[in-house]
Amino acid sequence: MRLNASAAGMYVISATPFTDSGALDHDSTASLMDFYIGCGVTGMTILGIMGEAPKLAGDESMAFVKACLARVKVPIIVGASAAGLDNLFGFSKGVMDAGAAGVMIAPPAGLKTDEQIYAYYEQVARGLRGIPWVLQDFPAATTVFMSTPLIVKMIADFTDMVMLKHEDWPGNNKITKLREAEADGGRRVSILIGNGGAQYSQLLERGVDGAMTGFAYPDLLVKTYDLFKAGKLDAAEDVFDACLPLIMQEMQPGVGLAVRKYALMKRGAIKCDRVRAPGPKLNPKDRAEVERLMARLEARIKQLNH
Repeated sequence: MRLNASAAGMYVISATPFTDSGALDHDSTASLMDFYIGCGVTGMTILGIMGEAPKLAGDESMAFVKACLARVKVPIIVGASAAGLDNLFGFSKGVMDAGAAGVMIAPPAGLKTDEQIYAYYEQVARGLRGIPWVLQDFPAATTVFMSTPLIVKMIADFTDMVMLKHEDWPGNNKITKLREAEADGGRRVSILIGNGGAQYSQLLERGVDGAMTGFAYPDLLVKTYDLFKAGKLDAAEDVFDACLPLIMQEMQPGVGLAVRKYALMKRGAIKCDRVRAPGPKLNPKDRAEVERLMARLEARIKQLNH
């Protein structure tokens, strides 16, 4: 099941579950995969920034990939960004041979100009020839800013690039310009938004195809998308608006991953909210805040359903 430019819906960014000791939690990997499928996701992305990929050894990364692929049948995108291109290409080939749908590549820090960014991805495209890949545009994390004309050129030139993960912020007008370039004869790619799903309903109107985020309530982002596609924009925004307080709590720099893992644990998806060191740990007041936000969100959704 290879990724292509028609991909749409909710591609959840998966956490990587660990035990209290910091080891991979294989039981929680299975329960987390089941949880995501139960939420109705279209696909998954594993070993992204949320997946703590840099903290995993190479054999751990491949073991996690194989465990996820063995558990679910939806398309799985694997984060394959690496400091060295040989490692990137070797890992990408390995996960595709294991059954992945595609790989996601973020730019390395230090690229400053359009020429430098294009030259890097030109090497990536050459090395990944025949492998579908996702361009991750996340300047807040990578410190690399990609202009709209640069992305348009890469879409035209790199035909194995079938998806853009859009995490520029503010980025609404960037989406509009990309879809205008497509309407003017450019090649179409799928565009999914990250950033916790922030501005989701507005960006759906701008032309994105769905979301790729690790929000702990992916079922509600599925519902937002389904309502939007059914032409029920106000109802879609009502559901999404109810999610925003918890989304913002999860998006806090530094502590956000711990918030998200704690919420997933409270929902029964994983046994332990451990973030591998170095990483944040919630204190009792932090946990109480998350629990209150979850309770308010669930109460609001119940009201909307009646």
